[in-house]
Amino acid sequence: MVETPFDTEELDDESPQLYEHYRFVVDKGQVPVRIDKFMFEKMQHSSRNRIQKAAEAGFVHVNERPVKSNYKVRPGDVVTLMLDRPHFETTIEPEDIPLDIVYEDADVMVIDKPAGMVVHPGCGNFSGTLVNAIAWHLRDDKNYDPNDPEVGLVHRIDKDTTGLLVAAKTPEAKRALGLQFFNKTTHRSYVAVVWGNLTEDTGRIEGNIARDPRDRLRMTVMPPDSEVGKPAVTHYKVIERLGYVTLVECVLETGRTHQIRAHMRHIGHPLFSDERYGGTEILRGERSASYKAFINNCFKICPRQALHAQTLGFVHPRTGKQMDFSSPMPDDLAQLIEKWHVRMKGNEYK
Repeated sequence: MVETPFDTEELDDESPQLYEHYRFVVDKGQVPVRIDKFMFEKMQHSSRNRIQKAAEAGFVHVNERPVKSNYKVRPGDVVTLMLDRPHFETTIEPEDIPLDIVYEDADVMVIDKPAGMVVHPGCGNFSGTLVNAIAWHLRDDKNYDPNDPEVGLVHRIDKDTTGLLVAAKTPEAKRALGLQFFNKTTHRSYVAVVWGNLTEDTGRIEGNIARDPRDRLRMTVMPPDSEVGKPAVTHYKVIERLGYVTLVECVLETGRTHQIRAHMRHIGHPLFSDERYGGTEILRGERSASYKAFINNCFKICPRQALHAQTLGFVHPRTGKQMDFSSPMPDDLAQLIEKWHVRMKGNEYK
């Protein structure tokens, strides 16, 4: 089974709070030893690799401060594992929530998620999530246990991002799909409206994604050779230039938390209407009252980050057949783009 750093990758983290899961006080007679080795010896149900990834994500603390894997513990150190979800296990209850199912068979489900839906319980969202809806849909399937981590969602997207996700109905399917995501053989493309007119028609953004030390709700970009954060690569292509905003396609090589949102902000083109990353400010354009009114109307049309997971492709875990899916543009994003079309034609206030 492909391991993730305590299941934290690709989470939509809407809470700044970290929760203590493990605490160890280093003995007085302890000789200096790397913290990943020290924790591995204490935590019977984890691996050293997972502990190292947790440290990279900033979840391993000594005396209330995050440390790297090569930190050597000393007598009296207080070592804690702090994760972005409560320590207790949340029981997933089936809830009768409508699902837009694009494809389904005995092994997998492909779902088109709406804006505003959290994908998995946690961090203050313990009901009304996508996995609660899947549990209801599969409530008569005796082989599907929504509380079994070996089935269910294979990847995640943010609460206010729309688009395609794949869920596995069997452990075998989840292992096979998880391996494809790990090996980066899946295909995922997003469409986004970003602030500004990009200089190049195509581009590649590379930079480690890490939690912003100044704002725990936000991710930030570190240099590619940085030891902080996780390596991340996003490719973009201009679809249409709309004056002060641009419609782009983004293709992911990696799947980090808020990757597109953080990467586009990093190159000076935050997603339109993305409050977390500065996209709800008027970043380009005119100073006139009429233009300000136009932008505020655009924010009302699309009151979320203008991001949609449009395509998803993977090899079917049982048949070996290539499966490719596409999601139509959601109404709010389509209306936003049309409003900019109208403005480009000189009828901006219609």
